[in-house]
Amino acid sequence: MAEKEVILTQEGLKKLEDELEHLKSVKRREVAERIKVAIGYGDISENSEYEDAKNEQAFIEGRVITLEKMLRNARIINNADVNTDTVSVGAIVTLKDLEFGETVEYNIVGTAEADPFNNKISNESPVGKAILGKPKGTKVDINVPVGTIQYEIIDIKK
Repeated sequence: MAEKEVILTQEGLKKLEDELEHLKSVKRREVAERIKVAIGYGDISENSEYEDAKNEQAFIEGRVITLEKMLRNARIINNADVNTDTVSVGAIVTLKDLEFGETVEYNIVGTAEADPFNNKISNESPVGKAILGKPKGTKVDINVPVGTIQYEIIDIKK
């Protein structure tokens, strides 16, 4: 089965590479030391410190595998390649809510680096899907759990 392509901006690539390096060079060592200390307490069959450390170790190793797979399947979007004629991954898009007149700015990113609290939305999110490939001036209807929101694409920049 083919692995899914992971779309990343340069910033997203660096963030994932940094996380992977931190897990491999710092967190693995920390958890190995915690396991060693917990084993030193004796009987590990009822040793909560040992169980906690082993669970954390499993989480870290799972995350390392996930990150390595994501990086192996990454397609990097360079800022220079971002098109400002239409909305694309890597673009910063200003939208106007046509009902309330408010504007919001979103950075369109791949799912791996989406962070809605920092206005980084995935190209696969409802808003991302609705505006992807559309030029400035386009009005889009976006179905959300509370109904439909109508936006106009005001600006597209790098």
